[in-house]
Amino acid sequence: MERFELEPSWAQVLKDELKKPYIRELEKFTAEERKKITPIYPPKEFVFNAFYKTPFDAVNVVILGQDPYHRQNQAHGLSFSVLEGVKLPPSLKNILKELSDDLNLQYTGKGCLDDWAKQGVLLLNATLTVSEGDPLSHHGRGWETFTDAVIESLINRKDPICFVLWGKSAEKKAKQIEKNPIHYVLKAPHPSPFSAHTGFLGCRHFSKINQFLEKSRKKKIDWNHL
Repeated sequence: MERFELEPSWAQVLKDELKKPYIRELEKFTAEERKKITPIYPPKEFVFNAFYKTPFDAVNVVILGQDPYHRQNQAHGLSFSVLEGVKLPPSLKNILKELSDDLNLQYTGKGCLDDWAKQGVLLLNATLTVSEGDPLSHHGRGWETFTDAVIESLINRKDPICFVLWGKSAEKKAKQIEKNPIHYVLKAPHPSPFSAHTGFLGCRHFSKINQFLEKSRKKKIDWNHL
């Protein structure tokens, strides 16, 4: 069976969740999927990458995606991010276009968002694994319950966090988050080419995040990784 290993601060916060029976079932499911001919993404060592890059107490912003990219060499455990040198997926192109327009930054094409994660941006997907070429293939297997618990742990923190929800899948978490009014929720359509022009492009979320952080007396994000 594939045992889940989280970064120590997250493992402590989620210790009771990790003991629940559905976690054992999810570990068994992912282990079995990895034995099949069709690969699953991201590779095992990257499934919990977001948690290692952004420990629990470091989280000031959460950008929530749906599930990992489902093509070879793309997903590495950070929502919307790809590994260095990988061609930008269309959704990420739109994110970087909006970033460039919002903050008047030069758009180059670097798609690895590690430096955002290291500044306190938890790049979290609602589902943490996927089969190659088959989006949402691991939906309903338990990941959503787990990421609900992740979000609940952050909601219960005493300091304000900015939650960024792009797309209908992410927006399903809004009611959960809005239970605690100290947090700030930003919502927009998904940045995919199918919906980006219905309100994602022009949402100006990057500047709004930094305005919130400044108001909360937290360090602003240097988005200029481009």
